[in-house]
Amino acid sequence: MESQQSHNQLHVTFLPYPTPGHMIPMIDTARLFAKHGVNVTIIATHANASTFQKSIDSDFNSGYSIKTQLIPFPSAQVGLPDGVENIKDGTSLEMLGKISSGILMLQDPIENLFHDLRPDCIVTDQMYAWTVEAAAKLGIPRIHYYSSSYFSNCVFHFIMKYRPHNNLVSDTQKFTVPGLPHTIEMTPLQLPDWLRTKNSVTAYFEPMFESEKRSYGTLYNSFHELESDYVKLGKTTLGIKSWCVGPVSARANKDDEKKASRGHVEEIGKEEEWLNWLNSKQNESVLYVSFGSLTRLENDQIVEIAHGLENSGHNFIWVVRKNERDESENSFLQDFEARMKESKKGYIIWNWAPQLLILDHPATGGIVTHCGWNSILESLNSGLPMITWPIFAEQFYNEKLLVDVLKIGVGVGAKVNKLWNSPSEGIVVKRGEIVKAVEILMGSGQESKEMRMRAKKLGDAAKRTIEEGGHSHNNLILLIDELKSLKKSKSLGEKAD
Repeated sequence: MESQQSHNQLHVTFLPYPTPGHMIPMIDTARLFAKHGVNVTIIATHANASTFQKSIDSDFNSGYSIKTQLIPFPSAQVGLPDGVENIKDGTSLEMLGKISSGILMLQDPIENLFHDLRPDCIVTDQMYAWTVEAAAKLGIPRIHYYSSSYFSNCVFHFIMKYRPHNNLVSDTQKFTVPGLPHTIEMTPLQLPDWLRTKNSVTAYFEPMFESEKRSYGTLYNSFHELESDYVKLGKTTLGIKSWCVGPVSARANKDDEKKASRGHVEEIGKEEEWLNWLNSKQNESVLYVSFGSLTRLENDQIVEIAHGLENSGHNFIWVVRKNERDESENSFLQDFEARMKESKKGYIIWNWAPQLLILDHPATGGIVTHCGWNSILESLNSGLPMITWPIFAEQFYNEKLLVDVLKIGVGVGAKVNKLWNSPSEGIVVKRGEIVKAVEILMGSGQESKEMRMRAKKLGDAAKRTIEEGGHSHNNLILLIDELKSLKKSKSLGEKAD
């Protein structure tokens, strides 16, 4: 009876891409599928799996059908030390190239695994264009997992289709993105370099967008109330079937008291000091500053941020990554940290911070963000307005969504889209611009009040949409039911043959 039951159970295999911004939401989505009765297998290399395995074990021990299928990473073949298997470990362009080569070499072992596992459906990160053919060979649906906003995907599609940035007089001249319900202006410099001008990387990204059109549909970590115009546009103009089921992390970790640590148990012990500092501050008086898990800022820029935050006169908590290359940067920051401790205006957290706990604290009133989609959703979930400082990839599009469409963000004036680990020449944003943005967001003016109100409204919607009866909750159930029907009709077809 049990084997009959497991044979009838829908089996979905998830293939995440090894970088935090892609991996975290996909793992949480996989866990949600399992919590809705699906038999789930996640394919990952050893070092990557170690970052989420505790959650999977905990779900499995709670009676859900979920497991990780490990594959070895070809470290020796690409000349990498053991355990370096994630894009975030690529501190230089050379190292990043080796990690990317290693990921490409996983195609054959993953295809063999698909063949052995025989899942009813593959949910695969957007970066793996080749999985379209792999799914077609097995005669099963391939779902394209897009780990950012509907808005950014629509912008990508229309810029690739119409190339409105071609033939402009300069890289700083503005163009309007065609095909959108809002007027969105950008400059060529704000586009990823592979899209700005064709280069060797273009041949990697273009098939990725093509693969979406040939997929069964696209899964988004977003929610209807946040970008309904673009949910509609994605389905009608682009003609791609899709389901928004987010914010997935808030939903998957709802009952998990350890959610704040995300596997960083050793750092959590140090929380008392920053928590005491936050507890001593008035409600909504602290600005949280974080550039995500990938970005490395140059020393000159770090100095400008420090002065900008100090000169703004507002309280702040700033997450800073220690820079192994630059001792002068660390010594400047240590002096700055000592000064802030004395004035009690600022607090530095080194390397890693329990972001969810800080965002949810009543003293936190806003965030400086690199516009990575996970950070945006986490800030929204806490009802916080944002200062936008995009760095690379689709982050400049996300900035436009926050500032021009949702009107819950203040731009700091970042102008150039550059790979997160490539050195930038000089200062990108000056201290005066930082002060100006902080004063708008954290001040008591009308603009700040209205942004705060809109952000709180979206925060409430983010919480409702994942509850029973909410849009995202219903979408997930609809998708699972649809996949069950496909499995059933496929097995009926096979029996008829």
